[in-house]
Amino acid sequence: MTNINHDYIDRFLIGMIPERIGILKEIEEYAKENHVPIITPDIASLLAVLIKTAKVKTILEIGTAIGYSAIHMGMCAKEDFSITTIERNEESAALAADFIKKAGMGDNIKIITGAAEEVLNDIPGSFDMIFVDAAKGQYMDFMKKSIDKLRVGGLYICDNVLFRGMVADRSLLIRRKITIVKRLKKFLSFISSCESLETVIIPIGDGISVCCKLK
Repeated sequence: MTNINHDYIDRFLIGMIPERIGILKEIEEYAKENHVPIITPDIASLLAVLIKTAKVKTILEIGTAIGYSAIHMGMCAKEDFSITTIERNEESAALAADFIKKAGMGDNIKIITGAAEEVLNDIPGSFDMIFVDAAKGQYMDFMKKSIDKLRVGGLYICDNVLFRGMVADRSLLIRRKITIVKRLKKFLSFISSCESLETVIIPIGDGISVCCKLK
């Protein structure tokens, strides 16, 4: 329950999505057993549509976790893709590397271990898409340090931007999350009013923002 949609809406929509198979199914089961957060099936489906429609081949990911989203995005991009993904937790990065190798994507997906705010400036290249699923309170900082790496016409996507509904409804706010919620509100206000971005905020999963870089 994320407080984004009614439970019956979530159940219906997710029920329409075919079950994953192979390595993705294996990672889903690991994540469930070990309480590791990964992207929800509806978010995964949205990423698939965006990647295939925009013919995305180069991706920068901030927040690898155990590699589920990177592998999924690689499958959507198909051959000749390149993903650079950043993970600050060494154990998670090592597990992600194992799953990526098992998926046969070791040559296409590069993991950088370290804090994104520290390593982003040193990452070269221009990307078709940037996907952010890391520390929610740092989304603005991540964007400032990565938006120049996104090509014009590219997609900048951030997960969990409605943060269990707390960003939209103060009655849901948990005191210890006040700082994160304030920063997310500031971030959403910025991307919604920025003249160089075309932005939509979609209430699926835990809320996801999709920006197209205009200039």
